[in-house]
Amino acid sequence: MIKDILFFAAGLMLFLYGMAKLGEEVQRFLTIRIREYIHTAVKRPLNGLLTGIASTIFFQSSSAVTVVTIGMVSAGLISFHQSLAIILGADIGTTLTVQLVVWKITDIAPALILAGGVLWFTAGGRGKAAGEAVFFFGLIFFGLNLMGMATAPLKENPAVIGFFREAGNPLVGIAAGAVFTALVHSSLIPISLLVILAQQGLISIASALPIVIGANIGTTATALMAAATANISGKRSAAGHLLFKVGGAAVCVIAFPAMISAVRAFSDSTAQQIVFGHFLFNAVVVAIFIFILKPFARLIERLIPGQAFFFPLWPEFLSDKDLADPEKALENVRKELEREILLTRRMFEQFMMLGDAYKEGIRLNMAYMEMVIDNLTREIVRYLWRASCREFSGDLSQRLFSYTAMADDLERIGDHVSSLGFLARDRHKRGIAFSVPGTMEMAEIQQAVLDNLNRAVSLIERRDEAVVRAIKCSEEEIDGMVERARENHRVRFHRRVCQAEAGPIFVEMLIHLERISDHCENIAEYVEGMKTAQRQENCLTAEGST
Repeated sequence: MIKDILFFAAGLMLFLYGMAKLGEEVQRFLTIRIREYIHTAVKRPLNGLLTGIASTIFFQSSSAVTVVTIGMVSAGLISFHQSLAIILGADIGTTLTVQLVVWKITDIAPALILAGGVLWFTAGGRGKAAGEAVFFFGLIFFGLNLMGMATAPLKENPAVIGFFREAGNPLVGIAAGAVFTALVHSSLIPISLLVILAQQGLISIASALPIVIGANIGTTATALMAAATANISGKRSAAGHLLFKVGGAAVCVIAFPAMISAVRAFSDSTAQQIVFGHFLFNAVVVAIFIFILKPFARLIERLIPGQAFFFPLWPEFLSDKDLADPEKALENVRKELEREILLTRRMFEQFMMLGDAYKEGIRLNMAYMEMVIDNLTREIVRYLWRASCREFSGDLSQRLFSYTAMADDLERIGDHVSSLGFLARDRHKRGIAFSVPGTMEMAEIQQAVLDNLNRAVSLIERRDEAVVRAIKCSEEEIDGMVERARENHRVRFHRRVCQAEAGPIFVEMLIHLERISDHCENIAEYVEGMKTAQRQENCLTAEGST
């Protein structure tokens, strides 16, 4: 008995570890291509549904996909309404992994581990990453295999057989499935375990199905926890996910006898019936909600009122039809740069919030915003390159090159703010506190940098020579403030006033803040260059007319 318990526990740990590591590997892969996936997902609900299914197959976890989706909604990259279809699709996608258990892929798990391990340690580049993913994929099913081996002796135990085969109160099964899934943060674990028990002949579909329904409700716990640090839109998405599951559970409980008959008609195998019941539950949820997402979203917005922030991932003004008109094309770019710098400023404001009380949700919002900034820069530069094929005057040429440089500066500001977010996370994890004078200096410099960023925002909206001068003067002041703060910190360190561990983080934060201000000055110089080019063009035009 002790040996079986240890085998079961070891299998569960390998399963959890493999699933977590596989999710990390796939997330790293998806980060490169995620903008394309989202662009496809937000066009219409069906696309969102398919994106949710595909993403869950990659992640091997509907909870992971739902958490990522809530993070993107919270960051304002996709709207609350657009997130609902992705969440519905994620719940469908999670049924595939359980089907793999029925297909006995657990039997070839050692071969997957061996193949993945060899590729991981011998290949390089993409081959190495693929080997690592295959290794962890095999580890998931090897863990399930161990759990199956540990439960095999139970089929000879009359007490266990009697417990599982007698269908009790379905509501008790639903509650048990919900609680267990909420604790382990994955519906895959209890449902896979039910499949393994069914393969051993230990459980009937009447006993298993209520637990499956409860597991689907319990899987919303992870999203609800993620929503605790999300904004109003993220909270709405998590609430929508919960209502999806509760609504589906209510329908399935009412139609429980018909559901039992349907899964029994599908297959004679109890294990396959469990998988089909899992799929059928989520299919019912999709069938109920997919065509009423808009009114459902309005209902959630009434239940959770508040103003949501939404900043579309893709450019809004870069129209291909305007490329033939250089003046109009450049104005489109200016509007897009205005959107980009507003998002950059919001990202910096989010970082400043981390100084009061660190929240990982806010840092994740910053990471999603940086992704948008990088994407906008790529799209702006590509658009300017296509526009440059036309005939440009001297003034317009200067604007084209200035806008290209501005886009690059904004991307670099986003990189610096992202680095500041990681530094704030490291400071929080290591329990590092700045001294009182250091905290005051840091807050003063951050406010000065934000003021300069606000001036840069106004410059892109309207060229103003007074603002250009103000940015340059402020940049010199910030350089002086940073230098004094660095020297003051050296003195405090020498006198043992501050923690030794605080030094590297404090100094590195100062460097990033100074660089952000430098990029604001660059934007001011580009605007000044455009004003000069415009005056020269006006002089040439006046001379030509005379």
